[in-house]
Amino acid sequence: AQLSTLGFSRLGKEWILLEIGATLRDGVPNYTLKREHLQLQTPDGKMIPLPTQSDYLNADLRMQEQRAQANVDSINYFPPRARDACRLAFFAPPGSRAMSYDQVELSPSRGCVGRIYFRIPGGLKYGQHFLVVQFAKSVVKAPFRIVTPDEAKILAKDWKDIRKELEKVFKSGGK
Repeated sequence: AQLSTLGFSRLGKEWILLEIGATLRDGVPNYTLKREHLQLQTPDGKMIPLPTQSDYLNADLRMQEQRAQANVDSINYFPPRARDACRLAFFAPPGSRAMSYDQVELSPSRGCVGRIYFRIPGGLKYGQHFLVVQFAKSVVKAPFRIVTPDEAKILAKDWKDIRKELEKVFKSGGK
């Protein structure tokens, strides 16, 4: 299995939006990914199940969805064999013609992308989180970290240093 995530939320808010992409590696039989196969592990070890479509609709997450629309990062980088697109449709926005489904069929030839949401009682906190996905013979834990302002400063500095080094390498032709 291959899984990618990109998150949108604010510290203290009870809902987090994750944009995810999923496919299966070559040689793996098709798999029906169901709503109950997805959970969020919080820094304190709690496992939060994927909510229902009804819970999502009652939460009124339009502002969060609008912020996510401004994102320019793509999670659509699948292996070459995953040439067919599909929608992870666990949630459908209010007022849209789209339908929500409690499952999606994954295969090595399909790259499936969609938004999922989790309600975090007490709100989103700093620390290491994991999107936990149960597959037929394995569990994939995709990590993501909510960083403190001090951690963000260190990461920004480190990223600038890495970028400078990469630019040197590319300018020198890889030498």
